[in-house]
Amino acid sequence: MDIKNITLEEFYREAANFTGRDIDSLLPPGINKEIGHFNVFDIAETIREVKRKKVMPYNRRAYYKISLIRGKNRAEYADKVIDIKTNALLFATPKVPYNWVSLDENQAGSFCVFTDEFLVKNKSGVALDELPIFKSGGYPVFEITDEKAEEIAATFRKMKDEIASDYEFKYDLLRNYVLELIHYGQKLQPATALHSHQNASARILSLFIELLERQFPIESTNQRLTLRTAKEYAERLAIHVNHLNKVLKENTGKTTTEIITSRMLQEAKILLKQTDWNISEIAYSLGFEEVAHFSNFFKKQTSVAPLTFRT
Repeated sequence: MDIKNITLEEFYREAANFTGRDIDSLLPPGINKEIGHFNVFDIAETIREVKRKKVMPYNRRAYYKISLIRGKNRAEYADKVIDIKTNALLFATPKVPYNWVSLDENQAGSFCVFTDEFLVKNKSGVALDELPIFKSGGYPVFEITDEKAEEIAATFRKMKDEIASDYEFKYDLLRNYVLELIHYGQKLQPATALHSHQNASARILSLFIELLERQFPIESTNQRLTLRTAKEYAERLAIHVNHLNKVLKENTGKTTTEIITSRMLQEAKILLKQTDWNISEIAYSLGFEEVAHFSNFFKKQTSVAPLTFRT
């Protein structure tokens, strides 16, 4: 099977199943396609089925999600596991699939879901995927104190009150609440992750990352990477490969090849764990002409063969 993208329609079908309510009653009043989509939920009201299964589906979701989760849990990514003891603030992007495993019965909190169109007119004018909290390569799950969790819970309460109101400009206000949570999360990141120089090097770095991420996720066996080498990326950016390497090394501590390899490896792990594609199909999608070349690449990076990693 292909990696499944959970659409908003599928999300609401699952939520209706979890809560025993009909879908129409879950939809926010007054929202329309012109302003994108937004909604907010209590975890306790929607987690009944998740509690029984003790796992959320490991899929890419076709929407953004910010969650305040209170309880013992574990976040599982393709190559990283994050254990949460009490309170966590989680920022989910459509680019990165994850598992959320409930480790006890005492789960509480809130979450909101929204599309990029909902924030397209945010005050900064920056696209969601350009914000540090949603950039690829990170795992934005933050443990927070009870005191901080109460502050965030208050913001979610304001969201719930506002979405049920008949205020004409309530979605403008809700955008501000979402941005408040985003900025709160970005403050929790290391300062180096937020620092940005508006110079030539920063632009090259930004364009390279955008070009790299544009090739992912791989969602079909007919899809194939078109750029795989440092030289190919440099040519597309119209700069010399040595200059690209210098910029990336100075800004990230890694060479162009190391960054490309890391991203390809991350996708390879996702495809091995979350699809039933055969090794030949995965190798082809990642741009390898021979299965043996892919197997050698994977084993060199992980010390295990692709089939061993899958099982």
